[in-house]
Amino acid sequence: MLEEVERWLTRRSWSVADRTVDQLLVAKATCGSTVSVVLPALDEEETVGEIVSVIRRELMEKAPLVDELVVIDSGSADRTAEVAAKAGARVVHRDAILPRLPALPGKGEVLWRSLLVTSGDIVCFVDADLRNFSADFVSGTVGPLLTDQDVQFVKAMYDRPLGSEAGGPAGGQGGRVTELVARPLLNLHWPRLAGFVQPLGGEYAARRSLLERLPFPVGYGVELGLLVDALHTVGLDALAQVDVGVRVHRHQDDRALGRMAAAIYRTAQLRLSRAHLVRPELTQFERGADGFVPRTHAVDTEERPPVREISEYPAGRAA
Repeated sequence: MLEEVERWLTRRSWSVADRTVDQLLVAKATCGSTVSVVLPALDEEETVGEIVSVIRRELMEKAPLVDELVVIDSGSADRTAEVAAKAGARVVHRDAILPRLPALPGKGEVLWRSLLVTSGDIVCFVDADLRNFSADFVSGTVGPLLTDQDVQFVKAMYDRPLGSEAGGPAGGQGGRVTELVARPLLNLHWPRLAGFVQPLGGEYAARRSLLERLPFPVGYGVELGLLVDALHTVGLDALAQVDVGVRVHRHQDDRALGRMAAAIYRTAQLRLSRAHLVRPELTQFERGADGFVPRTHAVDTEERPPVREISEYPAGRAA
């Protein structure tokens, strides 16, 4: 590990316990920043309501840390939107945002569009499939942004038990794509990011002034893309991470993880070179009645430009 990264780990890695909510409220009043929390959601009726309820109760009613709580529904076929609204979130459908530009499938697309319907100076993203959710995921990641004006981008770090519940079956840690794809890529090509424990984690917060300057990969590559681009835009010392404990969520099967890995590799490749690019497809195999059947999937290749380049984005906000 680079000496620079070792120093960074001592300066920019914290625990959620290092900042109490009361301290954050004082810091928030002092700096005058507003906070938006965004949950991208697709068919998450089982979990989204509890996450919204916890944030609303703990960080809006008991302690006014969060000013805006928005769920972006990306086309759910279940009751995700209804459950989220009933729990107290403002729900916006992905396709209602910037309708002149047809929406592309993918998580990154939803995060990018969320900037057009939120207003907070600090934007915190939280995945909508978390179980045993704690408000620490929000207060932990926004904390350094409220208390240290030099910090621009904060990732949550945590344990990821492979079982369905924390302390469940002994099966090691989740994060297979992180360990097999993202971490080797970062260590080899962006070694200054080698200190991030959960580089692909979906819980992170950043200043709007930074997010509006970054391109957003539309699919699963969004977390790696934002992290790499944030490094090049504001430097390592403006990035940080906070330990929030344990993250329990639904794990995807190996084929879905393969598609995720391909999209992440493609995102890295685009950032390494804009010259010759490999074919953006991934073929996987499923056993059928007559043997193995190939299934070819397109790899996410689209990216959305920095949001401040969009004419509908409020001019005053971009300034």
